[in-house]
Parts: sequence; C-alpha cells; structure tokens
Amino acid sequence: MRRPTLPTRRAAGAGAVGVIALGVGLAVVLGVTPGNPFRFDGIEDLPLPGGADLGPHPYTVTAELDDVLSLVPQSAVKVNDVAVGRVTAIELGTTDTWSARVTLKINGDVRLPADAGARLEQSSLLGEKYIQLVAPPKDNGGRLTDGSVIPLARTSRNTEVEEVFGALSLLLNGGGVNQLKTITRELNAALGGREPEVRSMLRRVNTLVTTLDTHRGDITRALDGLNRLSATLAGRKKDVDTVLTGLSPGLKTLENQRGSLLTMLRALDTLSGVAVTTIDASKKDMVADLKALAPTLTALADAGADLPESLQVLLTYPFTDEVLRGVKGDYLNTYLHLAAAPGTEVIPPLIPKTEPTSTPTPTPSDHGPAARRGTGAITGIPSPNPPLPLPPATPPKDGGETR
Repeated sequence: MRRPTLPTRRAAGAGAVGVIALGVGLAVVLGVTPGNPFRFDGIEDLPLPGGADLGPHPYTVTAELDDVLSLVPQSAVKVNDVAVGRVTAIELGTTDTWSARVTLKINGDVRLPADAGARLEQSSLLGEKYIQLVAPPKDNGGRLTDGSVIPLARTSRNTEVEEVFGALSLLLNGGGVNQLKTITRELNAALGGREPEVRSMLRRVNTLVTTLDTHRGDITRALDGLNRLSATLAGRKKDVDTVLTGLSPGLKTLENQRGSLLTMLRALDTLSGVAVTTIDASKKDMVADLKALAPTLTALADAGADLPESLQVLLTYPFTDEVLRGVKGDYLNTYLHLAAAPGTEVIPPLIPKTEPTSTPTPTPSDHGPAARRGTGAITGIPSPNPPLPLPPATPPKDGGETR
C-alpha cells in the first residue's frame, strides 16, 4: 500500500500567502479594513455601462424638483436627448419647500445658458427616468458654472403612466361615460334637420372669435383700464360709501316727487308736439326769410375786413388811430378857421354910435351866418359897454374866402 505524500514546506507557504491575499481582498471590498479611504455603499455606486463621457473637467449643477418619482443616482442627464452627464446625488431640500435637491455632473465641454430649466422625463412607457436640461426661449448671455442652482420655478416633470391610468379609471368607473349615449342622442335630436342653421351659427362664431382676436390689444388695454379703475375705487372706498349714503335722501325725494316728474315729462311731450307743429307751419316763411337775408349776408361777407375797420374809425372819430400816431407828447394843438360869406356885415359896426337911432330895416344879408354869430348886440339898443374894435376884413393870402 502506497502512503500519501505530504506537501512540501514551499507549497505550504505558497498556499498560506494565497489565503492571506484573498482575505485582505475581501476585507478591502467589504470595507472592514480600518483606515481605508475606499467605500462601497451598494451596487448603485458602480457606474452604469454606456453612460455619458464626463471628460477631464466636469462641473456640478444642482436642480430643485417638487418630486423626483423613481429617479435614482447614476441616471442620465441629457440635452436634446443627448447624454451629457449623470445624476450623482439626490437629497431632501429645505423644510420650507420640501423639495428634492438633485446633484448633476455635466461634461465640462457642454456650455448651457444660465437660466436653463430642468425637466424629469422618462425614456419610454416603462423606461428609466432621466433629467432633461431645457434651453430658455431667449438666451440672456450667461452660462451655467460649477455650483449653479436651477431653482424650483424652472423645473418640472412629465405626467406619469400611473397618473394617466388613474384618471382613465376614474373616468370609466365613476365618471359620466354611461351618459355619453344620452348626450349623443339629445345632440342628434337637437341638431337633426338644422344643419344649415348650425353651420351659419358656427361661421358667425368664427367671425366673432376672429374679430376678438384682431382686437385683443384693445381688449387687453380695456381690461387694464378696468383694473386701474377698480384699484382706484378700492382706494376710495370710504368716499364712494359717503357718496352713496348722501344719494339716499335725494333718491327718496325723487321718489316722493315721482308724480310731479311724470307731469313735467308729459308737459314736455305736449310742448314738443306744439313746437314741431309750429315749425312745420312756419317752415316756408322761415325759408323765405333766410333766402331774403342771403343778399345781405353776401354783402357782409364781401365787405371782408373793411367793415371792422370802419367800425373802429366810427368809434374814434374825429381822432382816429392814424391821428393819434401823429401826436407827440401829452397835448394836441387845434387851429379853427372861420370864414364868412362875401358881403357879410359885422354887427356891431366898427365905429361906435353915441345916439340911438331908429331900427333899420333888416336886409337879406342880416340873416347870414355872420349875423347869427355876432357878439350879441342888437341894432337900435344902446350897449352898456363900448364894443371892442375889430380888425379890418382883409382877403386871405391863400386865395380863400374872407375870414
């Protein structure tokens, strides 16, 4: 019988070293080696195959969402359905909003607008969740950088399949599906035989909607004005209350005088009838008067500016505006020349008489202008005072009449 051979000392040492190496490897993997910086929390820490290339210099962005649903770390981050990063962490946000904070790591070569949005989407009906970064309608020039935060106002999510099925179940079970047949039958009864009228009504509705759409700017301005009016009335609520309270006695007075007001309105109706009858009766005479006034009005229109200027001269005669322009200083010298008719006898005579004589027979020349403009002496009546000597009548040098 052959005895089994025992392992040599070298083979035993090699086996012991292998066992020790295997134990150290397991300890490193399971994280039981103290002081080892490597940590393994679960299979979700392992990178998924086929993920986005983050490049040598990725940057981190945080997005706040109301609900992350079944989103998990290592999920994809896409831009226009192209993977540009992945989700690295999901944490609870502030207790004020009770939102989720999702940390995204994005390839450093991808530049995104500073006001970009984030939306939680699903790749297919039963596919995985991922974060879709959405560009804003208008780029303001900024860029997302390391540490940027996408606020809750710029994040959203798609509708879940469970929500669609739940709404459909509510519609089918507790909704009015069973009443659709009744609604359809009543619609057929209401519209049957009235198709032209319904078609015409739809055309008018289309015209109305088109007109409203054309004037939407005016409607918006009217609503804005109504909003301002409402705000003004709300600010003057006390004044409006005072006015309405003060109107109450006036309304009561009007109510008490309702009979008088009705009587007045009936009298006005009668007066209007009389006025209409009077105007109809005198219409021909009025037209004839207006036609007779036409020449006068035409002459006044033809006078133009002459009539106003004549009125100005009439009110300032004899010192018109042209005369006043020639006055220098504060006074005006006036020279008055009186000329008597040829053969006029001046009374009293130039030679005074000492004895009264009989009254001479008046001659036609005694009734001239000069006799009436005498000094007041009467022939045949002695004057208490001797008359003043008058200068001799000499012909004027300018060839005019005797002065």
